[in-house]
Amino acid sequence: MEAPCQKVVWEILPAIKAAIAAELVRQGASQVEAARMLSMAPSAVSQYLSGKRGYRIEFQDEVKTSIELLACNLIDKKPVDLVQRTCDICRQLRDGDDGCDYLPEQCCR
Repeated sequence: MEAPCQKVVWEILPAIKAAIAAELVRQGASQVEAARMLSMAPSAVSQYLSGKRGYRIEFQDEVKTSIELLACNLIDKKPVDLVQRTCDICRQLRDGDDGCDYLPEQCCR
């Protein structure tokens, strides 16, 4: 039996991390800088960008905007609570604000 939150841990959070890493690089950060900003190894960023890590989910506009804003804040060195902002993005998905079809109805909230 798979608990609903397992889907979040194994699929959704890695997809969010991959999207943030990709957005940081898109906005001009190197992979090493992105890794430092996200407190992860550069190899993890490389794997996210190459598609070897992080389930590829196509996020809709509202979540994309949140990811873009977070990346912009990180690049601009604004104070960011990365854990809280990642949770906020995940919550957007779980609350259905973005039409996410990847989470079961009974997912922990």
